[in-house]
Amino acid sequence: MPDPADSRAGRIAFTHPDFVLFQTARFLIVAATEMQAVAVGWQVYDITKRALDLGLVGLAQFLPGILLFLVSGHASDRFERRKVLSACYAGYAVCSGLLLVIAERGTHSVRPIYVVLVLLGVVRSFTGTASRSILPQLVPDEHFANAVAWNATTFQAATILGPALGGILYALFRGPLAVYAAAMLTAMGALLSMFRIKTRPQARRREPMTAKTILAGLHFIWREKLILGAISLDLFAVLLGGAVALLPVYAREILHTGPWGLGLMRTAPGVGAAVMAVALAHRPLRGRAGPTLLWSVAGFGICTILFGVSTSLVFSLMSLICLGAADMVSVIIRATLVQLRTPDEMRGRVMAVDMVFIGTSNELGQFESGVTAQWFGTVPAVLLGGVGTLLVITLWAWIFPELRRAGVLSHMKSVTDEVSEAVERIH
Repeated sequence: MPDPADSRAGRIAFTHPDFVLFQTARFLIVAATEMQAVAVGWQVYDITKRALDLGLVGLAQFLPGILLFLVSGHASDRFERRKVLSACYAGYAVCSGLLLVIAERGTHSVRPIYVVLVLLGVVRSFTGTASRSILPQLVPDEHFANAVAWNATTFQAATILGPALGGILYALFRGPLAVYAAAMLTAMGALLSMFRIKTRPQARRREPMTAKTILAGLHFIWREKLILGAISLDLFAVLLGGAVALLPVYAREILHTGPWGLGLMRTAPGVGAAVMAVALAHRPLRGRAGPTLLWSVAGFGICTILFGVSTSLVFSLMSLICLGAADMVSVIIRATLVQLRTPDEMRGRVMAVDMVFIGTSNELGQFESGVTAQWFGTVPAVLLGGVGTLLVITLWAWIFPELRRAGVLSHMKSVTDEVSEAVERIH
């Protein structure tokens, strides 16, 4: 018989009410943005019929993040993170409302959509840093690794529901109007949940906004080679393996399906990731975190190649499910590693740099995929990306020996005092 205590330990983070409220808000806002992404991708490709324009969707959301990441990180350290997130969730609702107005007017130009996507990128640049920095203020340190796993599970559950719902609504109502309306209402629900959260107070300095304090996150990551190696590995691997951006092309031209099929394909990585996140919440990684990180990213690249050569919807979905599962292992390792090695007064700025790496790999990866698909064709672009991911892993294992030697994640907290001293030296 399984021990009930072990079962409760696997869900220990949910004994903290503010963590539950945050997960509710996070689920709603991610579901809103995911269903909206399906509608935007299908609408843009329906208007232009060019893969390059799908790449520009990612670029429009990436540019604000790369320009504002230092400011957004400092804001997350200087101001109450709950209030920053509340303002961001209100911004998401406004952006969905603007897309709704554009769709209602029946425009045949993608330029107004890109303008809203740039505004959405501004909101996301502040959301990412505050959302990831607030997590340690919701649970005690001893429950943090469990919270990271369930936080990832919540995200992936939303990425399962959001795209599927977006694709179904788009198909049922024959256009994006219902999707944008649903996204706006869902974002408002996330805002209401965020209002009820009370964060655990933590002593930290309120530093003035100077060039030195703004750049402190960059200096910190540069000194911590293990963190630098982990997040840069994710950057280049996902940058090259960004097959998700080309899903509308695969749905229309290769797999010959409609918006519902696109929704399923966008959902598939979330299914694999959610299953893996739940498994890791109950059976966390015990050791050899670094080698596990490298092998999981290798699995991501292999699954990208398998998806690229597929002409079957079922095989494509299976490849994407396995891709999401492999990616989730690396996400949890990297998130736990970065958060536990970073003091609270630095988390906003460090998370800002981390979010630039993530945003670069995701949004700029979409742009890279769109450009290479325009040059070489859709299938060759995906295959080149998968092979490039495998080459990056080999190179990073050699450049960052710290990754090969990284051990048990639960022991990472023991280095906090050493890291704090390094922060003092940076300041």
